[in-house]
Amino acid sequence: MPKLAAFPKAFMQALCKDGSMKLATWIELASKLDIEGLEWYAGFLEMQHKNNWPLFRKMAEDKGKVIPMMCCSPDFTHPNKAFRQQEIDKQKYWIDMTHALGGSYCRVLSGQRRPELTIQEGVKLAADCIQSCLPYAEERKITLILENHYKDDFWEYPEFAQKMDVFTQLVDSIDHPNFGVNYDPSNAFLAGEDPLELLKKISHRVVTMHASDRYLKFGTIEDLRNEEDGAIGYAKRLSHGEIGKGLNDYDAIFTELKWVGFDSWISIEDGVEGMDQLERSVTFLRKKMNQYWPG
Repeated sequence: MPKLAAFPKAFMQALCKDGSMKLATWIELASKLDIEGLEWYAGFLEMQHKNNWPLFRKMAEDKGKVIPMMCCSPDFTHPNKAFRQQEIDKQKYWIDMTHALGGSYCRVLSGQRRPELTIQEGVKLAADCIQSCLPYAEERKITLILENHYKDDFWEYPEFAQKMDVFTQLVDSIDHPNFGVNYDPSNAFLAGEDPLELLKKISHRVVTMHASDRYLKFGTIEDLRNEEDGAIGYAKRLSHGEIGKGLNDYDAIFTELKWVGFDSWISIEDGVEGMDQLERSVTFLRKKMNQYWPG
């Protein structure tokens, strides 16, 4: 059966920007959930000091949890070669961080969808950068996971490989045992596409998953797309919702993943309204997982 992790979506500002929450508090809160792991984020303020890395691993393990996945956002589509090298160096640093925490999966992205980039140029830049990180990851027994992403919280432009045809082109251009896909169904909706259509194209490459649900607080997906370029972070009309109450069909998703033999980590991106909401999402996913991967 796949294993469940959780990501502190509700507390990113507190953990990454103003320091009003400590990671020990998040570990304590998450330890009460019916999950096996905690997905980590490279930008947590307390992760700036390498000496803290083994301490947080022990803290999680003392609560009976592991840290299987690292969420980070390299920007590999920048036109400047020196900038891209800096991003490669950062990715290797995050691979070290994942390894120190006892994790097995470290996220990569393509980069920002800069207006001047052609698809061919962007795919090549991203693929070359990811491939240059793979030997380093392999040495540390880390799998790099490319997410069908929407937009990093702190980026100006959306993900270069946001659209299905670009994403699949990038995935198909990289063939390595330490590379796979982190599938996020909600992000396909934001690309104006069907998450099940995407999943069927890449399910054989999926090694981890983000469980999420999204809804628009007002307006339409088309409104969202018209305003997403050139603004930092997410559009105000977008919201993470409680899992099982949004647009995603988890029966169809889990049917496909079960069919291809998926047996890895599902990390919950939810709880923006607090721990009670996150707990309900855990309950929903546990029930579905037991249905599709019975004991």
